[in-house]
Amino acid sequence: MSLTFLLTSMVIVATPGTGALYTLAAGLTRGARASVLAAFACTLGTVPHLVAAITGLAAVLHASGVAFNAIKYLGVAYLLYMAWATWRDHGALSVDESARPSSWRSVMVSGITLNLLNPKLTIFFFAFLPQFVPAGPGSTTTMLGLSAVFMAMTFVVFAAYGVCAAAVRDRVLARPRLVDRIRKAFAASFVVLSGRLAVESR
Repeated sequence: MSLTFLLTSMVIVATPGTGALYTLAAGLTRGARASVLAAFACTLGTVPHLVAAITGLAAVLHASGVAFNAIKYLGVAYLLYMAWATWRDHGALSVDESARPSSWRSVMVSGITLNLLNPKLTIFFFAFLPQFVPAGPGSTTTMLGLSAVFMAMTFVVFAAYGVCAAAVRDRVLARPRLVDRIRKAFAASFVVLSGRLAVESR
């Protein structure tokens, strides 16, 4: 495992994106436990992309503009839905200490879906990881090991983002006007991310 792989992976993970934004929102809305759960869900959302890369589906996605665009625009649509839901839900940043199991399931489903509908993750596993995997016997095992490191980084960094957001949660929620601005900022951020995904190419 090279230092180049570790540094590049850390930069990719730490750069704010859909998963990081979602984990921050979970930390502010539901607290530290929910932010860790959101980070775990976003990490799980990368597993199908890894499976696709190992089984060769990523090659199909990379070669087929139709397949790539289908997944891409599903992701765009879901991000726009998240933006609309955040903008209209005035209780989204309310204190909810007695979160029901259904709300925890909602955190998991949203986190997994956000990364599942991001075709760039498949391209990452297809185009980036193989550069660090030597050809020959054991290549699949090596790729799984590198993927595990990348996923561990994703979980730790996202959880750290969310826990930090949860730490200032009470002070933020004590200021209603600030809460409203944050809610709108999250909604706008989801729109920006959907626009960035819409113009992504293979």
